[in-house]
Amino acid sequence: MSAEKRLLLIPVENQVRELDPKLLLACVAARRGFSSVIGSRRQLDFQIASFPRGIYLSKSMTVRSIKMFKILRKLGHEIVAWDEEALVHLPPEIYFSRRLSPLAMGYLSHLFAWGQDNVELWRQYPQMPVDIPIHISGNPRNDMLRPEMHGFFEAEVAKLRNTYGDFILINTNFNHINAFYPVQGLFLPETKPGEIPKFGRSARGMTREFAEGFRDHKQGIFENFKKLIPSLESAFPGYTIVVRPHPTEKHEVYHDIAAQCERVHVTNEGNVIPWLRAARALIHNGCTTGVEAFVMHLPAISYRATANDYYDCGFYGLPNQLSHQCFNFEELRKTLESILSEELGTVDNNSLIDHYLAARSGPLACERIVDVLEKISADQFRRPEPALKDRMDGCLRATTRRLIKRFLSYLPDSHNRPEFHRHRYPDISLAAMSERVLRIKQALGDSNELKVKQISKETFQISPE
Repeated sequence: MSAEKRLLLIPVENQVRELDPKLLLACVAARRGFSSVIGSRRQLDFQIASFPRGIYLSKSMTVRSIKMFKILRKLGHEIVAWDEEALVHLPPEIYFSRRLSPLAMGYLSHLFAWGQDNVELWRQYPQMPVDIPIHISGNPRNDMLRPEMHGFFEAEVAKLRNTYGDFILINTNFNHINAFYPVQGLFLPETKPGEIPKFGRSARGMTREFAEGFRDHKQGIFENFKKLIPSLESAFPGYTIVVRPHPTEKHEVYHDIAAQCERVHVTNEGNVIPWLRAARALIHNGCTTGVEAFVMHLPAISYRATANDYYDCGFYGLPNQLSHQCFNFEELRKTLESILSEELGTVDNNSLIDHYLAARSGPLACERIVDVLEKISADQFRRPEPALKDRMDGCLRATTRRLIKRFLSYLPDSHNRPEFHRHRYPDISLAAMSERVLRIKQALGDSNELKVKQISKETFQISPE
């Protein structure tokens, strides 16, 4: 089977979080003869009718995926998926209503799980298709945490240390109440005094009781973190404070705080991994970055000055349990002093992480995923091409969807707005993509030649020479 026929379609939504691990997957797949198209999910989906049939790797399987999945199947593509949000997840009943759609899952042929906990979560879903294989593969994102890949970030780590010196990293996750657009939060802003606030997009699948309690809890934590930033600068004069907001948060509030300080910097630049390698400690509350810090042996503190075990254990249990938990600023200050003096390291909880994350040793998660993709590809090409009628229908649906998305991009507060798209997926050049591929090859010790070709402004092809 030729490389041209072994095609992977790898959409990327949040560039800083997803691009590097998915590029690693594309490079590993290229060593097995696959050609991959990788880039902005929005642009890749717009171009979908121009690609020969292949395997589409979805990052979710929600009700909003149904229209695109229907188009993909009409065009003859196989669809496989993992869930980016299944590692640190809401309680099952709410997770199911937000993240899983029985109609969307009906279009999938295989699922890839982060680890055993992810499998157990999915197996609880009452409408899980009985015959869909679930592979405990791990995820490409946790491959990037492994020692083998540290060389990929070496130059960035050196640059960060040179720029910021000794720094304490604060990661925030207040997108539910400090969203880039108000409609993306848990509740819409009130327009009339005393009216019952309407749900925003973040409340999808939640009961009003859960959403209101969650909003109040997150707001309390948000206020704590706004006070924490200047207090931390005062308490640790020998250190820089770097605040890294969630990819879909507004940054203005943090820039306003930084403007009143001398050693506080706000940035969402690049993948979080080099920041974790360069930092002396991480402070967060229920953030997935707490899990990543633990795997990379960076001591982390979960600052729980506002605590509610219903939400903190039901949603954020994993990152909090992998961190030193502090319930007031004085406790945090003392814990951080011990970390910075190297008297205190990471918490001892390897048995917990092993239940959640597969492929921490042995073959990379990417290798395990490609093992499955090879079998899917072989089966796919034993089947005939889609009928002309189906392909024409798929092309028409794809064109209609693209035009609607273009129209919606002109509406205020739409997540299709160009500025929000650039916020999640900044421009990246062919030279920058080629350089990343080279660094991946060097980290893997791979001497095989790979070709990097730009297809459009936001999509690229990675293939064997």
